[in-house]
Amino acid sequence: MTTKEIDYAQLGLKVGLEVHQQLDTSTKLFCHCKPELFKEEPEITFLRRLRPTQSELGQIDPAAYFEFQKGVKILYEADSQSSCLVEMDEEPPHPLSMEAVEIALTAALMMNANPVDEIHVMRKTVIDGSNTTGFQRTCVIALNGIIKVGEKTVPIQHISLEEDAARKTGEDGTTIRYRIDRLGIPLIEVATAPVMNSPREAGEVALAIGRILRATGRVKRGLGTIRQDLNISIKGGALTEIKGVQELELIPLVIEYEVQRQLNLIKISEELAKAGIRPENLKEEFFDVTEVFQQTNCKILRKSIEKGHQILAVKLPGFAGFLKRELMPGVRLGTEMADRAHFWGRVGGIFHTDELPAYGITQQEVEALKKAVGCVPTDAVVFVADVMENARDALKAVLERAREALRGVPEETRAANPDGTTRYMRPRPGAARMYPETDIPPIQLTEEHIDKIRKRLPELPEQKLRRLMLEYNLNQKLAQQLLDSEHAELFETILKESRVSPTTVAAFLTETLKALKRQGIPVERLSEGRLREIFKALANGEITKEAISEVAAWLSKNENKTVKEALECLSLKVMPKEELEKLVDQIISQNKNLIEKNEAKAFGSIMGMVMREVRGRANADLVSEIIRRKLADAQKA
Repeated sequence: MTTKEIDYAQLGLKVGLEVHQQLDTSTKLFCHCKPELFKEEPEITFLRRLRPTQSELGQIDPAAYFEFQKGVKILYEADSQSSCLVEMDEEPPHPLSMEAVEIALTAALMMNANPVDEIHVMRKTVIDGSNTTGFQRTCVIALNGIIKVGEKTVPIQHISLEEDAARKTGEDGTTIRYRIDRLGIPLIEVATAPVMNSPREAGEVALAIGRILRATGRVKRGLGTIRQDLNISIKGGALTEIKGVQELELIPLVIEYEVQRQLNLIKISEELAKAGIRPENLKEEFFDVTEVFQQTNCKILRKSIEKGHQILAVKLPGFAGFLKRELMPGVRLGTEMADRAHFWGRVGGIFHTDELPAYGITQQEVEALKKAVGCVPTDAVVFVADVMENARDALKAVLERAREALRGVPEETRAANPDGTTRYMRPRPGAARMYPETDIPPIQLTEEHIDKIRKRLPELPEQKLRRLMLEYNLNQKLAQQLLDSEHAELFETILKESRVSPTTVAAFLTETLKALKRQGIPVERLSEGRLREIFKALANGEITKEAISEVAAWLSKNENKTVKEALECLSLKVMPKEELEKLVDQIISQNKNLIEKNEAKAFGSIMGMVMREVRGRANADLVSEIIRRKLADAQKA
């Protein structure tokens, strides 16, 4: 089924968003470290292993237990500038950053939310090692907001403040490496009600929330500073949480793919039910089939056998053909079983008969395998090569995923891939994951404090859009591009400092910079100061409008150089007017016949010739004015 054929309203699609955005503060949320990342080798490393503990209700969160089962160790990396004993969990947290609280309150009031009377910091269990404490500190700032997106009113359930996690830098076997420089950077979380009913609508709402957050002027920009989590469900399906969508443009595609996945899983469950397959048919009976592959040409199996591993198999009655069924692009039911086997069994992957013969495994070996486990033609076989404990755990996970396939769509947490597809991440967390933070006292928010923030709220995006169009005479498309870029404030700063065309500045900050980036130019190295310097030079007549792009590209690759040095190196110093007049006279004199034959087209031809000669050293408007005057004088003569 293609996405064009899907009627999302009929399917009962519901999407809720959680938008997480780093705040631009002077310190981290619970200490005075700089909220910056470091690229050098770490000064400090330490090793930990996380273990699940019971909540105050005596429960263990299933997602936490899931991660514990994997038996991983965490190697943390740190430097003294971006982290301290708080991040290392060797010292209690410092008081909550009131700077971050005020930014979160600003955003909350812009979304018509009601600030809480008291801020209570809570601990939310973290089960992947990305926090040294085993939990994330989070607190609700405001509740029950609303935003308008087109004709739709979207309820904002809560706006919260929380600490960002450590960033994963690699893994080696069962050891995962995290850098704790990002740990503790303030994040604002905006959670909507599940009221979006189409992929397009969800994308529009995410964009609207992002615009409001940027309008505060106090959020970080760039890749990794914002992510979206999606909660998606359809009728007959299940609530699926998809984490870590970093690109706003990907949101509609992620939802389309998830709907496809759930529809295909529902169809598979219906077909299995018609075939009479029941959960009791899926037995935890494992077969040692190492002997079948003793002479195999499959490199993976041969390597495992040489290491002394066993090859263990399980039969899935009635599943023949289903494991290769595509759920979404590149993801099959067998892929999902492999994901489960990898996480629960700590194995590299699985083999199954729907994809064989392949990988050096012959048809004869497949037949011998099926005979060893007692297959009939409608059965599938899954097998894995590893140490016995891992192989058994992996096949148990495969069996559980097969049982879930009989029921339809499992509730689970999935991670977003860069292409819009998703992969299994962990079970859905339970209610036992949240409990009070005892090291930080509640913070009271007074009406007086809230009123002070309310009186200095920044413009809403729609207000700023109208003002940009009216005040600077920008068209709607360019004004919207500017508003959605990270340069809206810089645009106004440049125009306050330099008398240049607003359209020229806006087009450069949006379209030109994007075009240069697509060409592989590292424009992210251009500081705001350097961009302001370029436009000051334009206002002073030291550079032409036509040369801006080339100068910006050069400065991107030569960070410590000046605009003046760029102009000298590129031979783009502005041509004196007298020299330009002489050049125009010369070109007109050389093309008298052309001018006499076709006076109407003469201007365009001469203009092109002159601009090719001056190549960024003369302003096009000035060139045009000189040529028109010279041609008029020539006609009079």
